Amino acid sequence: MAKLPLYAAGLTASFTILLTAAAAQDAALLTQAQEIFQPLARDMASAESPITRERVELGRSLFFDPRLTIDGNMSCSSCHQPAFYGTDARPKSIGVQQRPHPRNAPTVLNAGALNIIHWRGDRDSLEDQVAKAATSPITSGQPDEKAVIDRLSRVTGYAPLFAAAFPREPQPAIVQNIAQAISAYERTLLTPSLFDAYLSGNQEAMPPAARAGLAKFINTGCVACHNGVGVGGGMYQKFGVVEDYWKVTGSDPIDKGRADVTKDPADLYVFRVASLRNVAMTPPYFHDGSVATLPEAVKVMARVQLGVTLSDADTRDIVALLENLTGELPANFATAPVLPSGAVAPAK
Repeated sequence: MAKLPLYAAGLTASFTILLTAAAAQDAALLTQAQEIFQPLARDMASAESPITRERVELGRSLFFDPRLTIDGNMSCSSCHQPAFYGTDARPKSIGVQQRPHPRNAPTVLNAGALNIIHWRGDRDSLEDQVAKAATSPITSGQPDEKAVIDRLSRVTGYAPLFAAAFPREPQPAIVQNIAQAISAYERTLLTPSLFDAYLSGNQEAMPPAARAGLAKFINTGCVACHNGVGVGGGMYQKFGVVEDYWKVTGSDPIDKGRADVTKDPADLYVFRVASLRNVAMTPPYFHDGSVATLPEAVKVMARVQLGVTLSDADTRDIVALLENLTGELPANFATAPVLPSGAVAPAK
């Protein structure tokens, strides 16, 4: 067998060394990522919030049903639309009777994986969020729980669904069970992505640009807040650590954030860190929808939180990572169900 010329043998050896070094870097990046993030679980049920087929079926209908609100023309899905990956694509949502919401609607997808609800954390759980939304002047318009249940009782097709979902209760159609059912449904709305496959050990699940973006996302310091199973959503942070956020985003009015809830000056301009799952599909960005595009949002965050000016190339790589956090819409969310029968006249 003929021997390779010396220069060819040298090139082969150098190439092998480069491949070995690249493989080692890839393996080290994966190990680092697995220490910072976790893949989505298959089930977001808990002892306090069990998921049953009957509750999910009921909750799905309630989620898409506009008949319980004061004008009978808005539902949970009005602000959390499948077409916009669980948001409404507005800077700030519009509620019943055209009442403006003060903040952007976060996606309902993967909400069961998060331990903080709402931008200001003013809800204790998904169940608490749904229960309070049932009588909110913006999302429902109903004056009290009795008005909600009176409206519900006239949709006769719901009675057997409530009986099946809460079989041990003599009067199951109550607001607390509405909240339990809708939350059970929301806990099924999971969107595992290529990033989850990567975290599970498949280094080739994400393309090279996304892996480069992951390294930059880590090294830039984004992971100080955007970590865990939600790639965020698990902590509070001041928006504008280095610079006042509104001077960069053009926000008007200036939202004081969590301080309006806690009355603690230390919480001024503090918000829940956004989960970045499906973020490429959910513009506009931030609590007030003040930034229209994902590349600009990435640059704003690096600047006002970390004091870093990202190059266009680094921004593209980080955006490539974020695009790989997009998962497929759950089948039970992608299309609306046929709703239970019953006619309800709107309020006069």
